[in-house]
Amino acid sequence: MAITASMVKELREITGVGMMDCKNALKETDGDIESAIDWLRKKGLAKAAKKSGRVAAEGLVAVNASGTSAVVVEVNSETDFVALNPEFQSLVDNVAKIALTNNGEDAAIEEAAYLDTGKTVKEYITSLVASIGENMSFRRASALKVDSGIVATYMHNSVVAGVSGKLGVLVALESTGDAGKLDALGKQIAMHIAATNPASLDVSDLDPAIVEREKNILVETARASGKPDNIIEKMIEGRMRKYYQEVVLLQQTFVIDGENTVEKAIQMAAKDIGADVKLIGFIRMELGEGIEKKVEDFAAEVAAASGQA
Repeated sequence: MAITASMVKELREITGVGMMDCKNALKETDGDIESAIDWLRKKGLAKAAKKSGRVAAEGLVAVNASGTSAVVVEVNSETDFVALNPEFQSLVDNVAKIALTNNGEDAAIEEAAYLDTGKTVKEYITSLVASIGENMSFRRASALKVDSGIVATYMHNSVVAGVSGKLGVLVALESTGDAGKLDALGKQIAMHIAATNPASLDVSDLDPAIVEREKNILVETARASGKPDNIIEKMIEGRMRKYYQEVVLLQQTFVIDGENTVEKAIQMAAKDIGADVKLIGFIRMELGEGIEKKVEDFAAEVAAASGQA
């Protein structure tokens, strides 16, 4: 497979490793980015790779809550200018409200009636394409609900304060304690999640394939040190504990106080709330995550338009 400059650049942005090392890694792995990241880590050239965070689609994420339920939705557009359009903002807000009454189920939301327009959500979005001037689509929704307690919402990088923006978080806390104090704690945890992007709530929720992959990388790295197997085993145990502290929400250091784990911070807050508090789930939805964004070559586009290409 031909290794292009854009592939090398992407790997370099993700890992922070030099261009030649990135090129070699891609050659060794037939251009597969994930395998190249692992190859670099095994060589000791890169730390655990972080997602590039490159936004791959535009539009808005919105949250809506009522009682013990909350939902977060994503509606996409072609350009970020549309996010500033009041008509589009109203659409996304209304879709979030509709999503709440449909338990965050994508198919049900698309087929639900959009206000009193006589159209479904899907049909109404299609009708807006002509008036706003670019393609739009409802992408996804997720919901959380508790029997007793609250589902706190948080919007980071808000476009419409507290309603929509680029990153929405839901945090479900079960408790019979003070609702106001519980909501305040939920919002703090949501801010933490927005900042740290944990992979799971606890260790048992982690994808076994991700855990196995991490262990394999650590084993190969440790063996390269030449230490005996019994020492390597202890090294792996310690490094896996550190890994869990980095990616598992309850084991992460709470960014609000910078000292306690999230789990410990919840236990401490429960005393003031007046009852036990259990964090039962969270959702972090970032605009455009997981979608490949088309990179435009504007120089080539201008040249083509002027007949020079």
